[in-house]
Amino acid sequence: MSCCFRGARVKGKFKESFLLPALSVKPVLTTELPILREKLNPPTPSIYLESKRDAFSPVLLQFCTDSKNPISVIRGLAGSLRLNLGLFSTKSLVEANAEHAVEVRTQVQQPADENWDPSGTGQTWPCESSRSHTTIAKYAQYQASSFQESLQQKTVGKIIKFGTNIDLSDPKRWKPQLQELQKLPAFMRVSSSGNMLSHVGHTILGMNTVQLYMKVPGCRTPGHQENNNFCSVNINIGPGDCEWFAVHDNYWEAISDFCEKHGVDYLTGSWWPVLDDLYRANIPVYRFIQRPGDLVWINAGTVHWVQAVGWCNNIAWNVGPVNSYQYQLALERFEWNEVKKVKSIVPMIHVSWNVARNVKVTDPDTYKMIKHCLLQSIKHIQILRDQLVAGGKKISYQSRVKDEPAYYCNECDVEVFNLLFVTSENGSRKMYVVHCEDCARQRNPNLSNVVVLEQCSMEELMSVYDSFSLVSTTSSSSR
Repeated sequence: MSCCFRGARVKGKFKESFLLPALSVKPVLTTELPILREKLNPPTPSIYLESKRDAFSPVLLQFCTDSKNPISVIRGLAGSLRLNLGLFSTKSLVEANAEHAVEVRTQVQQPADENWDPSGTGQTWPCESSRSHTTIAKYAQYQASSFQESLQQKTVGKIIKFGTNIDLSDPKRWKPQLQELQKLPAFMRVSSSGNMLSHVGHTILGMNTVQLYMKVPGCRTPGHQENNNFCSVNINIGPGDCEWFAVHDNYWEAISDFCEKHGVDYLTGSWWPVLDDLYRANIPVYRFIQRPGDLVWINAGTVHWVQAVGWCNNIAWNVGPVNSYQYQLALERFEWNEVKKVKSIVPMIHVSWNVARNVKVTDPDTYKMIKHCLLQSIKHIQILRDQLVAGGKKISYQSRVKDEPAYYCNECDVEVFNLLFVTSENGSRKMYVVHCEDCARQRNPNLSNVVVLEQCSMEELMSVYDSFSLVSTTSSSSR
């Protein structure tokens, strides 16, 4: 391995992609030819489960993760697995943790396929809401009184409140709820050895932990792709339904262009697509109802937006199956986020090294992509190391400790892997702050008062790289 870098001298900043275009596994979807209007609402891929055996069949995993299926509805999942969804009902939540914090989004109730501008004169994309906080008990009261009121008056156009991002990560507080979810097939679970998010090594709230949503009719989750394009699992607890809209990852740039035209940021803003705009642009939209007990699997990169039809609660989290489509889309978004100066919630370089250390990868495409990413990572580190040493900068070794999180630059939010540029900030107590090389040099071109820490030696990284090999399915199935 070390022979790769002998005599490699790079002047100035070295920057190469962690992706190799030749390894792309994205499905080829023709977008040039006009699609007939009736084909712009394709049927949503769905499976009805009749037994526990159906739920644990490898066919279900293949179906959900097929790159041509942007979204799948698994009907009857709760029944076939005898999931006690009553544990997530408003009544149970109040009994378990009445004072637990709830983030509230105040929205205007309107039909699911409409999004009016503030003047009420035309359809638009921006979809703003104001934020406040309450408790589970208080939101439960609101949910109940909203139901009572609906029996007496019309509901469109009124102000509604959406209880969102309720954190169910604490295993002591939510033990029965989290235990119940262990009944799910491994690939759908919050944590499993085949889930890249279980190899982050620390908590990412709402991604490798469960979040709960409490809704009244009209509550909206605006359009988005999941953080770093990871897959997502969403179960409707009921008693009411939810309406979903979804578009294949293939069209995300076209949707991003619409956002730009309407003055809303695609990655960080709040937007609700105007369906006619999408149809005119030849973009197929999947549209379906999620009933209580239905599980929706959102595949990697799928653009989606959701509206509550009735009074309901939902639970959701992300998963990262170790397959080539998921890995490619996650790494692509990691690099795009850096271009757009948006933080990647998943530290993909850190995760890639952990997957190489801990996961038996059996798919050749996934293996090649991860191996290439590791090689690029080693290259970046070796070249930066050589430049620092040539400039007379001391590098201090400080190995990682258990559960130590990944690092991000304090200024630009880019992931900082292995070589940390650290300054101490004098406040009331001394704080150590991590920077990327660029931001450290902006503060101090010759890096005086900056300590450079190395967390893994080149030998350690090369050893992981060399040991990471493709495992045949026969040897891994005996695990």
